[in-house]
Amino acid sequence: MVSWELVFRASVFIAEEMGVALRRSAFSPNIRERMDHSCAITDAEGNIVAQAEHIPVHLGSFRIGVKNLLNWLGREGVELGSGDVVLLNDPYISGTHLNDVMVMEPIYVNNRLIGYVVNKAHHVDVGGPVPGSINPSARTIYEEGLIIPPVRIMNKGELQRDILNIILSNFKTPETAIGDITAQLAANRVGVARVRELVEKYGVDEVVNAWREGIEYGRKLTLMEIGKWPRGSYDAVDYMELGDELLPIKVSVEIGENGIKVDFGGTHEQVEAPINAVYGVTFSAVSFVIRSLVQSDVPTNEGFYGVIDVIAPEGTLVNPRKPAPVSGGNVETTQRIADVVFKALANALPSKVPAAGSGTMMNVMIGGTLPNGSYWAYYETIGGGTGGRPGKPGVSGVHVNMTNTLNTPIEIAERQYPLLFTGYRIREGSGGDGLYRGGDGIIRSFKVLTRARLSIMAERSRTRPWGLWGGGDGAPGKVTIRRSNGEVINLPSKATIDLEPGDEVIIETPGGGGYGSRR
Repeated sequence: MVSWELVFRASVFIAEEMGVALRRSAFSPNIRERMDHSCAITDAEGNIVAQAEHIPVHLGSFRIGVKNLLNWLGREGVELGSGDVVLLNDPYISGTHLNDVMVMEPIYVNNRLIGYVVNKAHHVDVGGPVPGSINPSARTIYEEGLIIPPVRIMNKGELQRDILNIILSNFKTPETAIGDITAQLAANRVGVARVRELVEKYGVDEVVNAWREGIEYGRKLTLMEIGKWPRGSYDAVDYMELGDELLPIKVSVEIGENGIKVDFGGTHEQVEAPINAVYGVTFSAVSFVIRSLVQSDVPTNEGFYGVIDVIAPEGTLVNPRKPAPVSGGNVETTQRIADVVFKALANALPSKVPAAGSGTMMNVMIGGTLPNGSYWAYYETIGGGTGGRPGKPGVSGVHVNMTNTLNTPIEIAERQYPLLFTGYRIREGSGGDGLYRGGDGIIRSFKVLTRARLSIMAERSRTRPWGLWGGGDGAPGKVTIRRSNGEVINLPSKATIDLEPGDEVIIETPGGGGYGSRR
């Protein structure tokens, strides 16, 4: 009899190979260079069997998104056959935001459904009034771009070009989007083929049973790890920025014998602004925190996810009702959710939890029309400092918590877009003081070479990444526009502004909080 662990590890490698295929085939720098994509395999019921170590905000959301999608297909009476592929981006089903296009394909072996392969990739632009589609001024989701319900983009192996054309007609850069969508389709084909090879080698029942064993192993190992933590309930609060307001996100984390319950009761109600986070995002952020505090050999599958119970009251920032806008919830509120859960658990696990990291993805969306009439859109996130931690200082100039992408190479951005970078360096001294200092943020600046519209979606410009146990707070972020005529404009953390040729954008990301007192 084949070892279940052999099949399980092979399944993880398949998810990794799917990611490699997606990245190498993609057109946009956002996927090709920043690697803003994720891949997973589920069983026939939609339980996560294996996933690659890609983007945290995607990975936990697969558990929610796949189940939501299967429920939707069941209600609609849609049955997927071999060669059928479903594509969607509706956040209230997929579990993230509109920019994350989700593609899922069933795995059939001898007419038996044994599971699904699924991936998500962040598309630079999915329509809407601003370049990059993450609209700081959105009051409903309809102002954030095209909403794609589950559609059969492949029917028995044939691409449905009429559906694809409707989608591409609403994206501002269709020539890039078609390359990224076909890369996603190709990645899933790789996954299906590799799972079938696994079945050929070991047998279908052996593979399905191995997946089941892997999930049970994940559950037992997670409970064993959590069993080492002190029982009790631990509370914390942190805040989101909205104009002059600070909106509380409250959490109570209960560590029990049978798992962890995380309750967001008391969190601010949903708002007519794009900082609401759908439930899939909230679950992702919570599961990321728990995963980072247990041993590295715990498999991140349904066994792990199943011991985490997230209670997010409907109608709040962490579980809004449609049509609340959610683009910033996926990229910014998710960071604050992770921060506040870490903060609560610092009281239970002081030797494990670091001080707060930069706490923002610092989303930069910019685009416009070129002299030849074609449209361009560019998106990037910019790293900051991680928090100081027990025994070590924080790390400078890296992405923190829920992203895990890379900073886009300047050479790539300048080659493909009308941008000229004027600075890219560590923001020295921005990390919080302490026995172990917080990591420093980044200063990244560029000039636009043509008229463009810039949108910023960020956090931690009014609040600071908190220190722990006497450590100092990290410096807040800052975005400055230096006009070609000498005028200087300081932007809030969420803003859209028109730029003229020669205008310079200067972005300073937060440093991490310090850990421990020097005294």
